[in-house]
Amino acid sequence: MGAEALHAHLADGIGTVARAWAVTRRDGTVYGFTDHDLDLQFDGIVFKAETGLTAKALSQSTGLSIDNTEAMGALSDAAIREEDIAAGRFDGAEVVAWLVNWADVTARRVMFRGHIGEIRRGAGAFHAELRGLTEALNRPVGRVYQKPCSAVLGDAACGFDLAANGFVFEGPLTSVLDNRAFGIGKQTGFEPDWFTRGRVEILDGAAQGLTAMVKRDRFDETGLRHIDIWEPLRAKPVIGDTIRITAGCDKRFETCRLKFNNVLNFQGFPDIPEEDWMTIHPTQSKRTGGGSRR
Repeated sequence: MGAEALHAHLADGIGTVARAWAVTRRDGTVYGFTDHDLDLQFDGIVFKAETGLTAKALSQSTGLSIDNTEAMGALSDAAIREEDIAAGRFDGAEVVAWLVNWADVTARRVMFRGHIGEIRRGAGAFHAELRGLTEALNRPVGRVYQKPCSAVLGDAACGFDLAANGFVFEGPLTSVLDNRAFGIGKQTGFEPDWFTRGRVEILDGAAQGLTAMVKRDRFDETGLRHIDIWEPLRAKPVIGDTIRITAGCDKRFETCRLKFNNVLNFQGFPDIPEEDWMTIHPTQSKRTGGGSRR
């Protein structure tokens, strides 16, 4: 029905149509917007009117060109808040846009499906670039022949179970400095540098759901453990917020064998020759003891 019913309605010459957008953040939160003057509801989503959201004309083309447009709207607690944009909660959010008959919402058609790209904000409003599904085709894919492992710790290629005892810490923050250095008390159950190159996730509070990579896992002179990240979080956690820290992996074969006992899933090539070995000139040396060939 859907698209056919909408086309039949438009063929009548008098259209009662509006646009509707659904925005689904990576944490699963769904927002619905419409440029109609009353709320609409379908697919289990309430599309709110008077939220100030509008969109420019959609640029579509055949082939592999990227469909794109831009959405503009007002920042408000009832719709999209500035602090959520600043925290990065809408980065990469999925967007679906419909043209819908507001008198019969079953008559509708999807006009755009993609993700939010760059977001600009200021003066009480935001501008969000919307990128179509074909953008993913511009990303390079394939294996890279290198000594370090190319997998992400815990993903399908790695296969390591991060839920195993001894590889995850979860507990309250005991100190916060500049949104990039966090104290977790006297945690001695993990070896020094255990969490370096690991992952931090804030589980509650204003920064709930934000993640970062661990730059350094260190102890201070009093024996308290501190976790430093590469860039400050884009929302402010406070003392008492719960943090989850995952053990780090430096992608070396030795680390995979000794720290994680996961050699069978190592995705690197530890025995690949160095560049100087592959480009060395022929020699008449008779030495075969494994030393220098020169």
